[in-house]
Amino acid sequence: MKLLKAYIRPEKAEDVYKALKKQGFCCMTFVDCEGTGQNITDDQEHLSVNYPFAETNKMIRVEILIPKELVRQVVELIKQNSRTGYQGDGMIIVSPVDEVYKIRTDETGVHAI
Repeated sequence: MKLLKAYIRPEKAEDVYKALKKQGFCCMTFVDCEGTGQNITDDQEHLSVNYPFAETNKMIRVEILIPKELVRQVVELIKQNSRTGYQGDGMIIVSPVDEVYKIRTDETGVHAI
């Protein structure tokens, strides 16, 4: 299994959610976050209430746990639905997952997703 984290523009979160949902991906997490990088642009917010020491961009982190054979499909869906063509479109990170446990049912592995 893989854990996919996508850092996208807030205004693209709904598009990404709808695209993933339409393709049958039901379970994901959305987190408001801020980040720094080479992509600070004039059209984005620079002042942060939470981190006044840094110039940041507001981002949404989308997390989704998927079987490794679906990684390419999910990556493409996110890229297609979050790209604006401007700096600061974000990034996608894919990490291995060793184990997954569903607390309520005690299921493990792919069955726990």
